[in-house]
Amino acid sequence: MSAPRVLVVGAGAAGLLAARFAAAEGAAVEVLETTADGGRKILISGGGRCNVLPGRARPRDYVTASSPRALQRILRSWPLAEQRAFFESELGLELVLEPESGKLFPASNRARDVRDALVAAVVRAGGRFRFETRVKGLVPPRTPGDRWLVRLADGGWLDADRVVLATGGRSVPKTGSDGAGLAWMESLGHRVNPTYPALTPLTGDPAHAELAGVSLDVTLRAPGARPRFETTGGFLFTHRGYSGPTVLDASHLAILSAREGTRQLLTVQWTDLDEGAWDALLQASGTGRVASVVSARLPDRLALRLLDEADVPRDRAAARLRRDERRRLVEALTSWPVPWTGDEGYKKAEVTGGGVALDQVDPGTLESRVTPGLHLCGEILDAFGPIGGHNFLWAWATGRAAGLAAGRAAATLAPGDASPVE
Repeated sequence: MSAPRVLVVGAGAAGLLAARFAAAEGAAVEVLETTADGGRKILISGGGRCNVLPGRARPRDYVTASSPRALQRILRSWPLAEQRAFFESELGLELVLEPESGKLFPASNRARDVRDALVAAVVRAGGRFRFETRVKGLVPPRTPGDRWLVRLADGGWLDADRVVLATGGRSVPKTGSDGAGLAWMESLGHRVNPTYPALTPLTGDPAHAELAGVSLDVTLRAPGARPRFETTGGFLFTHRGYSGPTVLDASHLAILSAREGTRQLLTVQWTDLDEGAWDALLQASGTGRVASVVSARLPDRLALRLLDEADVPRDRAAARLRRDERRRLVEALTSWPVPWTGDEGYKKAEVTGGGVALDQVDPGTLESRVTPGLHLCGEILDAFGPIGGHNFLWAWATGRAAGLAAGRAAATLAPGDASPVE
């Protein structure tokens, strides 16, 4: 392989896109990946189906402690429609919209097809892979004529004109994400906003373990949160607490509030009936048992549990409900407070919150403003979106931007020797 070249550290979603676009610009590209095959998060996403993209995407749905304007510019650099066209036209992956969830999946429903198509695209563009290769650190050029040095765990060194860092964050460490890239960025002088597990299940009241497996669509709110937070979708009781898309999407609010020494209230409306509708229904149910009225619209186990928590006798006839009993039951049905106690951490987190502050990179090229020649993409940056393909959209967009810029910059240089440094 002849210089100039681009080294991409990490073969996850963002790294694969970066490698493909850098190689397509004519740069010699080599991808360094810790695992034996790369794309491990792609393989496990969507239960092995891979939710490639959301049905729609809005910058306001993303979370960042950095500049919202920079986030918007990065996301708009590669619109959703263009991303879908790339996967379908360039990679030959037909994407199908799942109506009930509004998510785009490969027609084959196989995450492996997505990962393999991306790896093949890198190879077709001229890129090469070094799997089972662990990077230990980066050394930036000391003078304008020097090159980047990448230190390997085996004691070897590689040099490059440009480096794309796609090492991910700390979530799902079994896929190879160990947070090393974040430490490297701090050592190079970048500001890294505090990290935390995001899109992760919450732990809760052990008494609710008896409801494990109960799943239903709900509306979950975070009263007092700024910006206003409300989401509708799946809610799941687990043996340790609460999960499902609504809980995962709200988990960062609970986690951040706990770190600040406060407690973010999360409330659940179990059906599409609001307070007024439930109140009217209960009053109109006559001699029917309250338990039957509630169980007709909720899973039996949950209905009985809510009656108990509202201190309403299970055999009470609706017509005999006292006003205070009806009020407590309506509150339990429409604004039930989730008794969360903690979270499941990075082990089960879909993504990492926090990361390299967005003002530390150029939003058009994702080149570091601190160490020129280094481009960042994917989860290492301070932004994440809700469940449903939004974080892949971020990975694809940032990977493409970083790869294009690194590839174009490297390809304009005069060729030279790119053999590993001894």
